[in-house]
Amino acid sequence: MSRLVSPLPFVDEGLGNSSYLVDLGDGRALAIDPSRDPSPYLQAAEEAGLKLAFAAETHLHADFVSGSAELAAFGADVLAPAAGGLELPHKGLGDGDEFDLGGLRLRALATPGHTPEHVAYLLLDGDRPVALFSGGSLLVGAVARTDLISPERTEELARSLWRSLEEQILVLPDDLPVYPTHGAGSFCSAPSTGERTTTIGREKGSNPLLAAPDEDAFVEQLLAGLGTYPPYFRRLREVNRRGTTLYGPEPPTLTPLTIDECRPLIDAGALLVDVRPVAAFGAGHIPGSISIALRPVFGTWLGWLAEPQRCLVFVLDDDQDRADLVRQARNVGFELLAGELDGGIAVWEKAGLPLATIPLVQPAELEPSRSLDVRQSSEWAEGHVPGATHIELGALTDAAGDLPAGPLTLSCGHGERAMTAASMVSAAGRGDLSVLVGGPDDWAAATGQGLVR
Repeated sequence: MSRLVSPLPFVDEGLGNSSYLVDLGDGRALAIDPSRDPSPYLQAAEEAGLKLAFAAETHLHADFVSGSAELAAFGADVLAPAAGGLELPHKGLGDGDEFDLGGLRLRALATPGHTPEHVAYLLLDGDRPVALFSGGSLLVGAVARTDLISPERTEELARSLWRSLEEQILVLPDDLPVYPTHGAGSFCSAPSTGERTTTIGREKGSNPLLAAPDEDAFVEQLLAGLGTYPPYFRRLREVNRRGTTLYGPEPPTLTPLTIDECRPLIDAGALLVDVRPVAAFGAGHIPGSISIALRPVFGTWLGWLAEPQRCLVFVLDDDQDRADLVRQARNVGFELLAGELDGGIAVWEKAGLPLATIPLVQPAELEPSRSLDVRQSSEWAEGHVPGATHIELGALTDAAGDLPAGPLTLSCGHGERAMTAASMVSAAGRGDLSVLVGGPDDWAAATGQGLVR
């Protein structure tokens, strides 16, 4: 009789990814696509009375630093695509290769597309498939993007993905549970739903990309839906292939720095990142600092806007989670975290040092012709304030010369990205800036006017 397999999910809401811990039924556990911090997996295994014996990678990740090396330091054997060239000691698996998990078996299915080396893992109990860990191939209501390697290979990989789905995945039983790595909110995913797991049959019946009548139509539809992605994606694959610093499971901390310790770092080129909420930053901040409010997507925007070789100094409020900040920064490959201004903005102000401000504007006060919307293009297309200008936040540095002259109110969906944009424009020397409280829907509700779609 086949056993019931119920993988324990670990969801990173900020990056939009899921990893999994599987009880193998013999006192051991398997982690699938673990993120950098090993503590959640080690703790869950310990609480369940399991030894975390294996960590499996479906591909070289571009959006986060893998935790397999961390788990290997605690005795886990690493399984990974043989074609990935991973420098960490591991068991390389190719198409059809199986690995004995002590009763259960893991079969690698070569599924190139999202990446050239990608494999999905089919978990078998005897000859019966019990779970598919699809990584970045089949997702819930979507598939993973194919443009992360190079523009020249995007279409080639999209065609590879079509064949991977048709020949390797959609031939599996309709009732087979599917556990993807990428999901809603992930920039590795084409547009998808908010659910995290699915079945083969459900995707056959509801996934719009699988409804494409042929390969050409699939490729055209997939490529048309791809938006921009953070530039750190272009370097993390190699970081994951070669390996990086191990930190272990201890809760991370930030080093307190005095003003006299901070100022030489900033003078030497360190980036000052203020992670306080939007209203606090707008009311008073250190001139030249960049606002990236600490929230689940903090790591994504830090990775998008900051240079990994620059030292980072942070400004926080007393009640903000230092460990979360460090985990998110490390998860997207930032190692040079010098510390935080001890005492925060109050210490700076008490010392008589200058503060800058960026006022907030209520929706009814917005002048559309003086508004810059910094949301993603897909969000802009779904509805925007008539007369507004649009530049994505991630493109703002390169588009500085295209900004409208005169007073400018920056907007997004809620205010966080708009304040980030305003802080960047302010740091570049531009004044007369403000930030919209809320987003286009709030403006429409306040004014009774419609959005442009």
